Amino acid sequence: MDIQKQIAAELNLEESQVKSAAELFAEDATVPFISRYRKEKTGGLDEDQLRDIEDKLNYYQLLEDRKESILKSIEEQGKLTDELKEKIVSSIRLREIEDLYLPYKRKRKTRGTVAKAKGLEPLALLMINTPNYEDDFDAEIEKYIDAEKGVNTPAEAVQGAKDIIAEMISDDADVREAVRNELLDHSTVASLKAKTPPKETERKKDVYDIYHDFKIEITRIKPYQLLAINRGEKEGFIKVNLGFNKDSLLSIITETYFKFSNSAFMDLLDEAVDDSFSRLVFPSIEREVRNYLIEVADRHAIDIFTSNLRQLLLQPPLMNKIIMGIDPGFVSGSKIAIIDVTGKYLEGDTIYPHPPQRRTEDSKRTILAFIKKHNVELIAIGNGTASRETELLVANIIKENNLSCHYLIVSEAGASVYSASPIAKQEFPDLEASQRGNISIARRVLDPLAELVKIDAKSIGVGLYQHDVDQKQLRKNLDDVVDSCVNYVGVDVNTASAPLLTYVSGLNKRLAENVVKYREENGEFKNRNELLSVTGIGAKSFEQSAGFLKIRNGENPLDNTFIHPESYNATEKLFKLVGTSNSEIEKSSHTIKSFVERSGTLKIADKLGVGEPTLIDIVENLLKPGRDPREEMPKPILRSDVLKMEDLTEGMTLTGTVRNVVDFGAFVDIGVKQDGLLHISQIANKFVKNPLDLLNVGDIIDIRIIGIDIKKGRISLSMKSE
Repeated sequence: MDIQKQIAAELNLEESQVKSAAELFAEDATVPFISRYRKEKTGGLDEDQLRDIEDKLNYYQLLEDRKESILKSIEEQGKLTDELKEKIVSSIRLREIEDLYLPYKRKRKTRGTVAKAKGLEPLALLMINTPNYEDDFDAEIEKYIDAEKGVNTPAEAVQGAKDIIAEMISDDADVREAVRNELLDHSTVASLKAKTPPKETERKKDVYDIYHDFKIEITRIKPYQLLAINRGEKEGFIKVNLGFNKDSLLSIITETYFKFSNSAFMDLLDEAVDDSFSRLVFPSIEREVRNYLIEVADRHAIDIFTSNLRQLLLQPPLMNKIIMGIDPGFVSGSKIAIIDVTGKYLEGDTIYPHPPQRRTEDSKRTILAFIKKHNVELIAIGNGTASRETELLVANIIKENNLSCHYLIVSEAGASVYSASPIAKQEFPDLEASQRGNISIARRVLDPLAELVKIDAKSIGVGLYQHDVDQKQLRKNLDDVVDSCVNYVGVDVNTASAPLLTYVSGLNKRLAENVVKYREENGEFKNRNELLSVTGIGAKSFEQSAGFLKIRNGENPLDNTFIHPESYNATEKLFKLVGTSNSEIEKSSHTIKSFVERSGTLKIADKLGVGEPTLIDIVENLLKPGRDPREEMPKPILRSDVLKMEDLTEGMTLTGTVRNVVDFGAFVDIGVKQDGLLHISQIANKFVKNPLDLLNVGDIIDIRIIGIDIKKGRISLSMKSE
């Protein structure tokens, strides 16, 4: 099989694009590097397309390796025919070749193998191959009665033959495919309350009441429903099964396996078909169908998670502000931390404004003193336990003292994970774990990306059922997202932490730590070429990483752009053509843009010896040196006063922040204790198939309250026009 040709057809790409991408991957080029700096080679493939190619290359290599192993095994058995070899070689699905291999796999002791050992295979083949049999069958059976082999009666002989036939049917690739397709197209997924569910505890409650008597067509089940019933089944609260029309499936098997419509042995063959389906085919295919559904649901859940994570990581930073982080709590108190404009920890304390201590006035004085001492401009409050009580406290302090600072609510998901991590211990060796979380909360406002990369992405909390999906695939996809975001934004090599540098194209944990160590020993990097002095960074890692590592106020202004050092000569030529220099980038960038447009990009690119896409990127980067692409994202909502649920009324219009996007809608922070639910049916005045088509984490949206249930703490929202 021509793998590259197959991938090109599947992804609707040119074969040359796939070939170029494959060659670059073979040279250990990273997806961000190829996407940004090798557009001429790949025809402008973006990151998503490149990752699709990479995934398919890995899949088809695995497929080819498995084919080779299977062909070798069958050939060693002396059973490899030209027809079977062609089927295996031409297959493009792993499942297909496993079906084809099934009859040749070594089997443990089965009813079929026992019957074959008794010499009953010829009888089974007779029943299959001679539908028009007219001789005396009873006399034929007598030939197989052999006490020494364990066949004592005609009934035992016939049963053994049926066992062999049942196994032959079960091993047939066409039968398995037909049953699989029928179940995937026409079965139902049903769940019932388990007969003996586990005893409920505070930690483990039965929250699956809607699935105690649940039934839906397999083609209509939603991924979140499937993930929910899978979790419920795993926890022992519900039992799940597939519903199907057995008669229809038996007919399909008979029509698929036998090459005749009637036979002298039809009654016996029907019994063999029934036995094969019930005992062998269905249990195996049911597992496959369930696994397939789980894979589909996993992919969907992971896609939502990764989309939400990308938006969260790309939230705009609120730079150059003194920030107070508060990690709220009741019994153990609320932790306070002040960070400066660079993220450096200045000072902290623990206050006890809430029950059971209720030292509210003391807490107010402590917060006010910190605000005045450090000129705090922004207060970041974690959204966990006691969050809204702390919000009310802070709002009152601002109001009572007529302060100019504001506050915002920040997701504290993963803060406790960070607090106990080796990274946190290394950053703050003298602080207790409980005191580190509020520093993380504050830094998530200063620079969300730089802080959140320190935490296991799975712990950031922007998805559903993240602990139920394929963990290996989840980890890969989340790492890909973090990798993509870090390289999309770029990194200041003189301020970035080792965890952030780890995600830069061409670097790894060891090289990132070496960059930080070099910086600590030699001072700030003055130019990109100095990276080659870092232990472990050679020509290849420099090529892959240099364009993403920025240097502000360095010796060469181009080092503060995404222009790769390999294109510096071409850029200098461009300056000469226009009659300017790299020291006047901001002043001359628009002149350069006009010159290129007037002269024609193709013509200028040819003069500079670069491709047209590279020239376009050079000009774009000259227009915005040092640009942070996150600046284009909507800024977080800053508040100075607080709302209570009792303040809300139906019909009220508010501005909110999208906190999480899920299958059935989105959760929106509108500034009260409970996030409101914007159901998918209320997102627009038209049908919305996927909430992610219209909403992203961090979006600032105008919404209308359409329902309030104070007792249950539920708020229903709408974006529909009235």
